[in-house]
Amino acid sequence: MNVELISAGKRRFMPLLLVADEQESMVERYLDRGDLYAMCDDCGELLAVAVVTIEGDGVCELKNIAVEPRFHRRGLGRRFVEYLCRRYAGRCHTMFVGTGDTPASTAFYTSCGFIYSHTVPDFFTTHYDHPVIDGGILLRHMLYYRRPLSPR
Repeated sequence: MNVELISAGKRRFMPLLLVADEQESMVERYLDRGDLYAMCDDCGELLAVAVVTIEGDGVCELKNIAVEPRFHRRGLGRRFVEYLCRRYAGRCHTMFVGTGDTPASTAFYTSCGFIYSHTVPDFFTTHYDHPVIDGGILLRHMLYYRRPLSPR
């Protein structure tokens, strides 16, 4: 498995980015200012993508992480998160991630070492132009989790 930082042609990854954040205008808000990573297998097949932004004061945010649906439940998301945390540990002390309030999402991030930080009320109903449903749950609030990053 290989992870590559993508600096040009980021929009070609939009179909997979939209798996995790279904409104293109929302992805556009962070794609250009973020670092886009592509995870591929040894044959070059795309497995997952992620976008991380630097928010200042030693904080970065995992804005998007999406695994190709046919590769779900194989531990790739967790391995990708661990890679990103190691990569940013040298320049940031904390990584944040925002997610909808669904059991699958919150369980995933807590299992990756993130702890609840705060809630942004009505985020999904205010910023999205349509109802966002994840796992059969209508999303309203954005839950933020944080993970301390250890120096390398």
